[in-house]
Amino acid sequence: MQTEVNPTDPLVRFGWDDDWTRRWAAFQDARPEQHLLPARVVRVHRGACDVETPLGPQRVEIPAGHLVPGPTTGDWVGLSLDGPDGARAVGVLPRRTVLARASVTGRSAEHQLAANVDTVVVAIGAESRTTLGRVERFLALAWNSGAQPVVALTKSDLLDDAELDEVLDRVRADAVGVQVVPVRHDDPASVAALRDRLRGTVVLLGSSGAGKSTLANLLVGEDRFAVGDVRSVDGKGRHTTVTRELVPVPGGLVLVDTPGLRSLGVAELGDALGTTFADVADVAVDCRFSDCSHTSEPGCAVLSAIGAGVFDQRRLDSFRKLEREQAWFASRTDARLAAERRREWKKVVRAHRDRHA
Repeated sequence: MQTEVNPTDPLVRFGWDDDWTRRWAAFQDARPEQHLLPARVVRVHRGACDVETPLGPQRVEIPAGHLVPGPTTGDWVGLSLDGPDGARAVGVLPRRTVLARASVTGRSAEHQLAANVDTVVVAIGAESRTTLGRVERFLALAWNSGAQPVVALTKSDLLDDAELDEVLDRVRADAVGVQVVPVRHDDPASVAALRDRLRGTVVLLGSSGAGKSTLANLLVGEDRFAVGDVRSVDGKGRHTTVTRELVPVPGGLVLVDTPGLRSLGVAELGDALGTTFADVADVAVDCRFSDCSHTSEPGCAVLSAIGAGVFDQRRLDSFRKLEREQAWFASRTDARLAAERRREWKKVVRAHRDRHA
């Protein structure tokens, strides 16, 4: 039985569109014996999540390991209404995109931040001590998700025009292919300029104290998110946002505010590394040697570009650092998979021995 979703129902405010209608039809057709209802995950708790359905908000219990992949904020799930204990999630719809970082535990695993994201806003405090290397990590994370990144230079009102121009030039030089928009909390036009560059489901990323929650409130048009102070000694703030929450924004956007990220390991990037450092990658194809390390080889186009001021040595160093992290992550992932295969094989051997004992 296929569930019809009326275009006027609450799900449209939470990002439902024609593409999700098609995906939902396929999801439902694969489970013809179940009466299912589509829902979007707006907040995840331990063992449960809050969802928005055509019938209104609900909290759904999700025992560990019940769904693979486990739902994250922004996912669309199918709810069964036939159980004796009320609605239960029976599956996660295939994702358009997923925003994930490497696990902060150092294991070769990913920690999902949000799913089905269209735009990632990297919030940088104009007056902060945030390094360009960290900005590049945020952008690599965004590109790797499949979403379009945008940089919001928050707290721009704390700088004079000359200082702001200097910061803009510095960030734009490294944010290749990404629009950088200065935002003033007292200037609605600057907020509108940022909003014009956003589409669909929008996730805010940034360090603690970058002004994400203030920016979220400006976009929503009300004081929905708590705002905290920033320490003057190091420019860092407290985690005023402690969970990821998805909320509709007037005008058709859906917003996810996230806790500030103090540790920012990046998982396997693939093409996203080359996209983040497109200026370096484009020059590197002209190196004399295909395996050029860009250190001292003759005919190295990258070193020539640095000498000519196309980009600086810091940019290359940052690129190399992320390359090394990718190699480490890949090696750890391969080792983990190999260990899992060995464990599974030992189980098979033990079962075989028990049967023939």
